[in-house]
Amino acid sequence: MSTRVSSVLAGIDFEAPAQDVARLLIGVTVLVDGVGGRIVETEAYDREDPASHAFSGPTLRNMAMFGPAAHAYVYRSYGIHWCLNFVCREAEHGAGVLIRAIEPVQGLETMRARRGVEEAWQLCSGPGKVCQALAVTREHNGLSLAAPPFQLLPRTEEVEIVAGPRIGISKAMDVPWRFGLAGSKHLSRPFRALAA
Repeated sequence: MSTRVSSVLAGIDFEAPAQDVARLLIGVTVLVDGVGGRIVETEAYDREDPASHAFSGPTLRNMAMFGPAAHAYVYRSYGIHWCLNFVCREAEHGAGVLIRAIEPVQGLETMRARRGVEEAWQLCSGPGKVCQALAVTREHNGLSLAAPPFQLLPRTEEVEIVAGPRIGISKAMDVPWRFGLAGSKHLSRPFRALAA
């Protein structure tokens, strides 16, 4: 199977620009070993973006970000929690989409046990929470999104998407590459922008 064919999952071509993939992922369901939910918040990062891990080129830490597309890039943030990214663009480019929040749908009791909280809106409302709830660790780094333990399911309905500046970064803070599901109570933080 060619790289081009295998980069299309849940109706999304992961070889497209990061900001396009980030927008298209809103409403897509991500499962890890059957546990997960609907993606409601993402952020895009590209090689030319000074806020991106890929900006300074490949390293041992970010190698997965340089392809191939439709694979996981997992890193530890501030030495505390794991963050899950979906690699996009052509191989060796260095681009990805951070999964910032999901709406829990499948395996809620498992997620509650892993997170130690009961309220559904607290389970996956932030990138570290997503990884804890889905038990994503460095062991998932570089794995294909097209094979177990990952499963991506396409949107089942039209979604209204909002966009705004990314958060939690110190460079390129005004770039409007954060996308979310309008009105979702599962976001990491509210949006103040208009529909994208």
